[in-house]
Parts: sequence; C-alpha cells; structure tokens
Amino acid sequence: MMLSQAPVGTASSSKPQIRGQARVIRVPGATSHAARFGSAQQVPSCSRAAPASRTARRSVRPVAAAATGAPTAEGGRVAKVLDNTYDVVIVGGGLSGLVTGQTLAAQHGVQNFLVTEARERVGGNITSMSGDGYIWEEGPNSFQPNDSMLQVAVDAGVDKDLVFGDPKAPRFVFWENKLRPVPSGPDALTFDLMSIGGKIRAGLGAIGLINGPMPEYEESVEQFIRRNLGNEVFERLIEPFCSGVYAGDPSKLSMKAAFNRIWILEKNGGSLVGGALKLFQERRANPPPPRDPRLPPKPKGQTVGSFREGLKMLPEAIERRIQDNIRVNWKLVSLTRDGERYSLVYDTPEGRPAAAEALSSFDYPPVGAVTLSYPVSAIRDDRKDDKGDVPGFGQLHPRSQGVTTLGTIYSSSLFPGRAPPGHMLLLNYIGGATNRGIVNQTKEELVAQVDKDLRRMVLKPDAPPPRMVGVRVWPKAIPQFNVGHLELLDKARAALDAKGWNSLFLGGNYVSGVALGKVVEYGYESAGHLAKHIAANKAKSTA
Repeated sequence: MMLSQAPVGTASSSKPQIRGQARVIRVPGATSHAARFGSAQQVPSCSRAAPASRTARRSVRPVAAAATGAPTAEGGRVAKVLDNTYDVVIVGGGLSGLVTGQTLAAQHGVQNFLVTEARERVGGNITSMSGDGYIWEEGPNSFQPNDSMLQVAVDAGVDKDLVFGDPKAPRFVFWENKLRPVPSGPDALTFDLMSIGGKIRAGLGAIGLINGPMPEYEESVEQFIRRNLGNEVFERLIEPFCSGVYAGDPSKLSMKAAFNRIWILEKNGGSLVGGALKLFQERRANPPPPRDPRLPPKPKGQTVGSFREGLKMLPEAIERRIQDNIRVNWKLVSLTRDGERYSLVYDTPEGRPAAAEALSSFDYPPVGAVTLSYPVSAIRDDRKDDKGDVPGFGQLHPRSQGVTTLGTIYSSSLFPGRAPPGHMLLLNYIGGATNRGIVNQTKEELVAQVDKDLRRMVLKPDAPPPRMVGVRVWPKAIPQFNVGHLELLDKARAALDAKGWNSLFLGGNYVSGVALGKVVEYGYESAGHLAKHIAANKAKSTA
C-alpha cells in the first residue's frame, strides 16, 4: 500500500489507542492520496485484524532517527509510539514496492518515503538458495527479459549479472506418454503435439472464420480458447500452461483479466489475427519512444532471464540502494483517517483497512517448489543431445495425463553454474488450484510424488533416488485472476471511495499480473503517478 502526500510537519498529538509494540505513521492531506497494497503475500496479512485480546509480539527493526517518540505505558506494558510524516508509505516490500521506492528516489527526487514489510526480509516470494555447488529457486524461477526488466537491472546496478537461457532451448508437453516439443517457429506445421485436424481448426479460428461472435458475458480461459482455437490447442497447450505456470484452473481463470493482451486482440479486431494486424498498424503509426541506450541488447528469440546468483540479486541490490527507507517485520493492521491525515498502525490489533472484504476474497492456491538433483547419467538417452547434455527449458504436464506435478524446469540446463558437473538440477512445481492438499503433505511425500512422476517421463528405470536440494510450500502462492476478478477490484476501490479514501490506489501483482516483468512495469508506473500527486499537493499548498 502506498500513501502519497505533501509533508506538512509533525503529526497530530491525537493518537489512537496502542497495545503492545506499535508504530504509528501519519500521512498528511486528505485530498490527494495514493495507496497500494504490496505483493500477494502481504494482501491477506495487511487486511486481517488480529483478535482484540491478543497483543502483538513481533520484533521490530530499529527505526530511522527521524521517527522519534516517547514511550507510553498501558496495563504494565511499554509501547513506544513513533509519529512521523512521509510523502509516501509503501506497504509491502515485494518487487513492485521495491521498484516503486527506488524509482521515486532515483528518477523523481522523492526521498521522504518508507517501505514497510511484514516479513523478515524484502523481495516477496523471490527465494534464491545456494549450497553444496547448487543454486536454486524456491519461488519464481525466471523472467521474460522485456525492457522493463532490463531497465530495473540497470537501475539497481546488477545488469552485469544478467544471465539468459538458450533461445533455442525446446519446451515440452507430456502427452500420451511422450514428451513432445512445443512449436517455436518453422516447426509449427510439423510438430506432433497436435493433429493435422487440430492445426487446421486453430488456423481457421485464429483468422475468424469459425470462432463465432464474441459473447457479452465474461469468458473463462477455457471458453475463449476452445471457441477461438479449438479443443486441441486448449487441452494440449493452454491447459498445461495455465496449471504449470500460473497454478490455475483455466475453467475459472478469466481470459479478460489473466490474458488481457490476447483478449483485446479479438475485441479490437474481430479475430486474433485481425487484432494482431490492427495492433501492428497502430504501432507503425505511433512508434514507441527511442530505447534507452543504457539498456543491454534484447536477447533474441523466446528466452528467459535470471541473475548469476539467482533472482534474489535484484531485490537485494534495490534494498542496498534504499536501505534507510526500509523497515522489515512491520505488519500493518490498521489504516485510519485522522482529520487531514492518514495514520498507519503497525503491530497492534486495531481496525481493518477499507476494501479488506473484497481483497480477502481473492484466491491464492498453494504451490510447492521441489528441487531435486540427479546424475546426468540417470536421464533417458532420448532427452540428450550429441554431447550428452540435456537441452531444454522444461516441460508442462496437462492434468488429463495422470501426472501430479504441474511442470518441471531444467534449471542446470537453462542457466550456467546451477549444479555441480555431472548433475542435473530439476525445479518441479506441484499443487495449485486443482491440488490444494499439498499443504497437508510432508516434504518426503512431495519428493516421492515428484520422483515418481519424473521416472515416468524423463528418468531411466534404474535411476538412483534423488538428492533433495530444496522443498518449500507456499500456502498462498499466486493470485488467481478468475472470472469476476476485475469486479472484485472495482468493489475494493468502491469501498475506498465510500469511506472517503477515493485517492487511495490498490496495486501489486493481483492488479498488474503475476509475471515479474508486469510487476516491475507497474512499479515504474506507480512511482511516476505518485510523484505527480506529490508535486500537485505541494503546488496546492503553496497556492
């Protein structure tokens, strides 16, 4: 969450009741406020009040010297109340919040801001680990190297640590007991994942001959794809993509909310091809601004990126740049309006933020990241190239094929230095919207299930037991952009308006989208928007 105001001095002496350790932050002005909730993990914690009888005991990192206050006593306990006024308060130290803070300081000259994080570290679900010659991810595994991601790497000073996968690395889908490559260009007519009839159906639908009219109701991903491209595209490409990448159920995911850029093609052009041609014409007529010359060259082909020591290098680099503006172990439990100011109360069971009911209804299914290592010699020979290496990005597993694991990333094939020589590191995702029971399974049970699946698809029958490199289960992992998601966002905004907080803005990956590139884009946009608010407030107060 972000509050954007012009500073007007110290906060009001009137303070809400405080229990236990607490931090009170005042944000002045009631006419121009911008608020943004942080990453998926912060939304539930920020919008859920603790029981009134419970006293918070969370440890708090020492605050900056500017935030001072006097201790007050209540019921024998000592509670230090810290009052201060900020231009911007960012609640949620995930990647979006960090990018917003860094951009405010570096590009817009806003220094009087604070980033607060309920957990003990920033970075959201980005969790890079290392040990015994391995580097592995227990959250997001990579990103699409669009210009926003390259820009944030440059701004954070880690562009020299960028690493990219082989753009020619094949992607596979497990279908009818065989790993089949996904089309990537010239092989679009010859690949064997789809039948000839399925390819013809997809082509005719794409150009609008048999896709039918676009319905007035909000379509799910399944409805949209089956109508436009046919059953085979959905069952063999889109369904495994939705479950393996977004841990979602495509019969519930909203096409408009989850894949808006594709949905808008048919909306604007009458068909997917018609919309693509119209978009191309618009871009030719209105070319984008020149590319920032500081950015590294865009990788060719369809590839993914990371950093030399894992994705964590990005949030850690941003943290070093704005470390004086960051507080961890700060859990927001109430946001109130106090006259001409907004007050944020931390580590105390006081109140419940506006829009919490709508926000808390978003669905975050659990996902497990199970990282296993095998000797390269244990991989089937048909998975290897002439040099004995195992090329590829990874594989996805449709729910209809009897495989529990959602998908597998070939980590050591994708990025250099992720495993000792002679070993292959596989990052496997399990759980999601259709398998929520993983939260009740032990690490050993999850490893056994993943190993069973891999032996069916990619390992030799006599492969040795895996080395368990890392297992992490995220009880609330990825926000689901289900049908009705956009309506819920509208309800949340309406709740803010009804409370008189019509200038608070919601944000984070449940607004921008879950891909790291979209989160970073939103961070840059938020910083620009907030900077304009601050400038407008200062001009108004001066007048």
